[in-house]
Amino acid sequence: MCSRREAEALIAAGRLRIDGARVDDPGRKIAPGETLTLEDAASGPDAAPISVLVNKPVGIVSAQPEGRQVPAARLLTLANLWGGTGAAVSATERLAPLGRLDMDSRGLLLLSQDGVLAKAVIGPDSGLDKQYRVRVSGALNDRKIAQLRHGLRLDGRELKPARVSLVADQTLDFTLWEGRNRQIRRMCEMVGLEVIDLLRVGIGPLQLADLPEGRWRPLGQDERAALVRSAAPGRPG
Repeated sequence: MCSRREAEALIAAGRLRIDGARVDDPGRKIAPGETLTLEDAASGPDAAPISVLVNKPVGIVSAQPEGRQVPAARLLTLANLWGGTGAAVSATERLAPLGRLDMDSRGLLLLSQDGVLAKAVIGPDSGLDKQYRVRVSGALNDRKIAQLRHGLRLDGRELKPARVSLVADQTLDFTLWEGRNRQIRRMCEMVGLEVIDLLRVGIGPLQLADLPEGRWRPLGQDERAALVRSAAPGRPG
């Protein structure tokens, strides 16, 4: 239901149990017959799971940092909170990224403790699309755009059809229904284009809108419900 990095983040957040025992070691093996459980919240049975939107800048990592890397969770301060009233997210609250966003990419990132929402956004049966605004260098033409939409293979497997359109000089809109590692960058490389800037602007019905870069806000209950509803299999456009 998620990538290796996202799984490591779920483990670090205390969200995974095997036969009722919390898993703390990312290298833990699951034996036949054991039951793996993803909990909705890591803060106790009576605590509501926290979910937030972040406009991640370039240079910030989505999940577990390595060395001196800065994780997106470190942005969740009161000073960075956007709009309305609220409180900073405590450093003791561990939130997992719902969908990878590379360090050299920016835009909409969901961080959450909500297992139901995680399944909706990154589960194998999710019908949610992800939307990106991508600026490229290199010669653009109709043939290359057609290849990006359909006809490419990564890692020996065909990609699902993508929605790709030219919206401005050297700027493309991408809509994907899958999330291979560095997918858009690798797709562009295959047709002779280089990605200069990659901004995720939406996940299903959830939009980045006017959230400034480096700022965050809580996910609303109506937004959560729309994501879960739109993720039902068979719903993609």
